[in-house]
Amino acid sequence: MKTSQKTAILIADLGYGDAGKGSIVDALTRSRMAHTVVRYNGGAQAAHSVLTPEGRQHTFAQFGSGTFVPGVRTHLSRYMLLHPFAMLAEERHLHALGVHDAFQRASIERDALVITPFQQAANRLKEIARGDQRHGSCGLGVGETMADSLAPGAQALLAGDLTQRAEVVRKLISIRDAKIAQLAPLLAGLEGNPEADEERRLLFDPNVIELTADVYVYFAGRVKIVGSDYLGKLLAQDGVTIFEGAQGVLLDEWWGFYPYNSWSTLTYHNADTLLAENGFDGETLKLGLLRAYATRHGAGPFVSEDAALTNLLPDAHNQDNPWQRGFRVGYLDLLALRYALQVTGRVDGLVVTNLDRIKAIPDWRVCTGYTYPGAAAELDDDFDRQGALITAIRRPADPTDLVRQEQLTRRLMAVQPVYSDCPHALPAYLEGVCAALGLPIAMTSAGATWREKKYYDTLQLCWS
Repeated sequence: MKTSQKTAILIADLGYGDAGKGSIVDALTRSRMAHTVVRYNGGAQAAHSVLTPEGRQHTFAQFGSGTFVPGVRTHLSRYMLLHPFAMLAEERHLHALGVHDAFQRASIERDALVITPFQQAANRLKEIARGDQRHGSCGLGVGETMADSLAPGAQALLAGDLTQRAEVVRKLISIRDAKIAQLAPLLAGLEGNPEADEERRLLFDPNVIELTADVYVYFAGRVKIVGSDYLGKLLAQDGVTIFEGAQGVLLDEWWGFYPYNSWSTLTYHNADTLLAENGFDGETLKLGLLRAYATRHGAGPFVSEDAALTNLLPDAHNQDNPWQRGFRVGYLDLLALRYALQVTGRVDGLVVTNLDRIKAIPDWRVCTGYTYPGAAAELDDDFDRQGALITAIRRPADPTDLVRQEQLTRRLMAVQPVYSDCPHALPAYLEGVCAALGLPIAMTSAGATWREKKYYDTLQLCWS
């Protein structure tokens, strides 16, 4: 296959995450001989599972999902939130699997935010206090760190600070003290709650500052921390760079359904910005990922959720946990996917994963509309409809209007799905997905390893 000298492949999940980004990035890294994987959003909450044909399995969080391929680099952009403790643990697991140079192949932009133990503890304490009204956080402090960085007079800890122990200690003290002050009313309400005990102890343990500073300085000595111009040098190389997104567009900080959304921009926006800043003049290919069926891990609207499918299609890599809690499964929701495409912008082709699993579903259908139990006039700000049938979720005119976004979320929690039967045979089903979303299939996955991937003409045409 003929390719341009420089190509950037941008990967975004069009759903609520868990569409198989790790497996797809691993396969594309191998088939397109990529030299670098760039993480352009999210943080250590990513769980991108890769299984190799020989049986090596790793869940990539901060290293790029192409790391099993010798020589392939990982670059964490400034839009990535860094969790040094988690990255050290991830490197140890990779080392046990035979990848002995993961840190030598990694670079981190110095302006990337660092998640501290105090921000992680604050995140978890807030979720514990919400009880059954949890937002579905992963419990790693991503949102807390982002919010702190935007506050007036913020003392954000950055990757570039990690080589200076005195600066690390100063900022850790400032962050810890701010968290204790912010959480004072909440902590009083959690007195005697055993679920909160470990996080409370961490906030007040006098040894945590010094121990954390020691680990951070050690971490900084093992990985390359670089300036903003470093990515430009990587992009200037001939060959393929893959921009690996995290989570899913329906969880985007602006376009997602507040408050059950992320603090990270999950469209291609950050990747586009990085390419433009570095004057990238090669070809770009934007791929939108979706499972052959819908899933959501954690709380929030999920119109096509189906209890029978949830029982029928358990996910080995998405078990219930204390923070996100349940993993939910439903039928493909065309309205949600069209909304994701609206807010994402240009998408060149679709990648449909988990096709091997739909064989287990006896009655195959897709969600093609919603109904609403209340007055139809209440819907006019949020949906398009034909009579009583909701046919589309409207793109918000102002995604920063959180009152309006919360209203949309409440409506989505109340609507009911309307289904249409569809062919169970894979070729016909994929043709139907293409027609419904107005995009070609670029790639499919019918198994966990790179060997079960199939490439379509879309990729070849984009690179011809």
